[in-house]
Amino acid sequence: MNTSDTQKKWDAIYQKADEGEYAAVRVLQENRHLLPASGSALELACGRAANAIFLAKHGLATTAWDISEVVIEHLKGSPAVEGLGMTFEARDIVQQPPPAASFDVIVVSYFLDRTLIPHIKRALKPSGLIFYQTFTQTYVNEGGPRSRDFRLADNELLRLFDDYQLLVYREEGRVGEIQQGYRNEALIVAQKPASE
Repeated sequence: MNTSDTQKKWDAIYQKADEGEYAAVRVLQENRHLLPASGSALELACGRAANAIFLAKHGLATTAWDISEVVIEHLKGSPAVEGLGMTFEARDIVQQPPPAASFDVIVVSYFLDRTLIPHIKRALKPSGLIFYQTFTQTYVNEGGPRSRDFRLADNELLRLFDDYQLLVYREEGRVGEIQQGYRNEALIVAQKPASE
């Protein structure tokens, strides 16, 4: 699917999406204590930007990018972002990844394009933090993308950031009582080395 087709697909989805309250993902909510007190943050593939709003309310200068012009225009006029000083941009992040050493925090949720990982790593400043949460190929309930290409293999998220300091990792697969715990997804918080 090319950029134009992808944009049209997501524009159509957001034109039909209901209004309402959207919450930041678990990796952010449960690990907010790891966020810096100040600095710059980016949410990639932001959708309704619940994560970006969470970061801005935490005091970070926050940017949110999404391929859908519809959702970006909606966000620019949303009362939820008034007074937060956020920056929004309709942008194909695969074609236009973030510049090197430009953010202290990057958040990605429910989006996976493995070719983007090196760009995300370069875009973080030294000692910067990645907060990442998305679907896994090992799951117990339906939901998320059907294609395995858009789901993480077992421990893949851990391997993608194995050169970072691991702060938080969770992925429970199908071990134990599968109706309990954290299933269907993996999450990570990791810190870029200070010397890079």
